[in-house]
Order: sequence, then structure tokens, then C-alpha cells
Amino acid sequence: MRTDWKRPANYSLPGEGERRIMLRLAYDGSFYHGWQAQGNAVSVQGTISEILAGILGKETMVYGSGRTDRGVHALSQVCHFDTSSPLDPSLFSLILNTKLPKSIRILSSEEAPEGFHARFSTMSREYWYLMKTTDAMLPWDAGRVSAFKMIPSLDTLNSYAAILQGTHDFTTFASARDPSPSKFRDIYVSEWDIIKDSFGNDVFRYRTAGNAFLYHQVRSMVGTMVYAALDDESAESFRLRLESRDRNRALRTASPDGLYLADVSYDEEKYRWFEEEYGR
Repeated sequence: MRTDWKRPANYSLPGEGERRIMLRLAYDGSFYHGWQAQGNAVSVQGTISEILAGILGKETMVYGSGRTDRGVHALSQVCHFDTSSPLDPSLFSLILNTKLPKSIRILSSEEAPEGFHARFSTMSREYWYLMKTTDAMLPWDAGRVSAFKMIPSLDTLNSYAAILQGTHDFTTFASARDPSPSKFRDIYVSEWDIIKDSFGNDVFRYRTAGNAFLYHQVRSMVGTMVYAALDDESAESFRLRLESRDRNRALRTASPDGLYLADVSYDEEKYRWFEEEYGR
């Protein structure tokens, strides 16, 4: 629960004479080795930092609300940077969009409220996972929608998804490389539905929102739900997978192609009901 969140008591704030600028952006992760800058690999964070350095005339660190892995997309990521530039905050989005590759778009830029930090002020993150059956894939879906030979019924998938909602130890669905000391996470939303693509075709969507997610957690949950449902596993058996806290009980990890960071929220009221319904 929120009272258990391990957030730093102090974190960097703008220096004297500086302002904190918040950017909301979207990107196609197919072109990047994830959000985080890393060595010589092309990243979203590194690309934005490099262009900001050219605009502002000095090296500028960009802080994101969280990382996305290689090949994962964002519909609404948030980041911030500090600057002493007198430019109107709204102009940063216009200037950046003239210099950034088309695979990254700044949706808005504004001065952040006092005490804001793109990562540590976050109240919730929402992810979507999009998939189609192989025979329904269109040429431009490659890298942006995950293809499965078969997709089981939404009723079965939702019987599993309901089990994931709440506060749980998600060790079963965490990568062995996840460094988090605690694997407990609050999951506010966990549901499957069908949406339409731009051409009116069905797209199966898993939608989940939580306070934070473990490394590969969403992709592991998606893959396990799909392949468990194809094997006609009962909801109770799926519950035992979760409760086992055993990574070996997870099934396949879905590819990054269909995963999107759909929203980052700083609204303290958005999921306050969760504290009352699922509070320990």
C-alpha cells in the first residue's frame, strides 16, 4: 500500500535559478534499446538528452518516470529536466519536435509543480499489451502488435486477470534479473478486452495499472495467462502459480512488441479507492 512505498525522503530539486520542465511524450520503441541511456546503444533518454544539450548549450540530464525495455513503446511517458533557460516551457515541445526523430514525439511541455520528480512523484503507471492472431496481422503491425497462433477466450483470460488484481508478491512473474528487494506490488487494474485498430480490426488488449511493476512482470503475466488458457487451466490452478512465488511456475514471457506504457499518473486521488478495498 502507499504507506509501504519505499521512496526517498529527499531527491534532487532544481538548483538556484533553475526551473524543472516536465515533458509528456510518446515513442516507437522498435528503434531503441529501451528508455535508459546505456553505453553506445541508442536509447530514448539518450536521444532526448543529446538534443536538449544542443538546444541549451550544455549537458542536460533527463529523468524518466520509469524504464521501458528494448522494443517496448510508450503512448504517454513522462520525464523532466532542469534548466535556467528563460524559454517559455510550452516552447520546448515545439523545438524538440523539430529536432527529434519521428519515432519520438513530445506531446506537451510545461513547468513542473514545486517538489515534482518524474519518477518519485508517480502515483500509477498503466500498461497495455496488444495482440492479434497470426492470420489477422497487417504488414505495419510487425513490431507493434504481438502475433499469436491462437488467442483463448476473454472469459478465461479475465478469470486469471482478476486474480492478479490487488496487492501480491509477484515473484512468480519477475525476471531473475529483477533487483527489487521486495516483489510486492499493488495492481489496481487487470483486465482483458477487445479494441479496434485504425482499420476496424479486432485487437486483443490486456490492460493493467499499478503503483510499479517488476522487470518483465507484465510480459510474463501476459504469456502465462495466454498459454495457461490454451491449456484449459482452471482459475484456481492459476492462483496457485501466483501464490507459489516460484519463477519456474511462470510460462512463456510474451515478446516486447505488443507492450505499451499507456499512461503515467500523478493524481493522488485516481486509485485512492484501492486503499480501502485492498488495504492490509
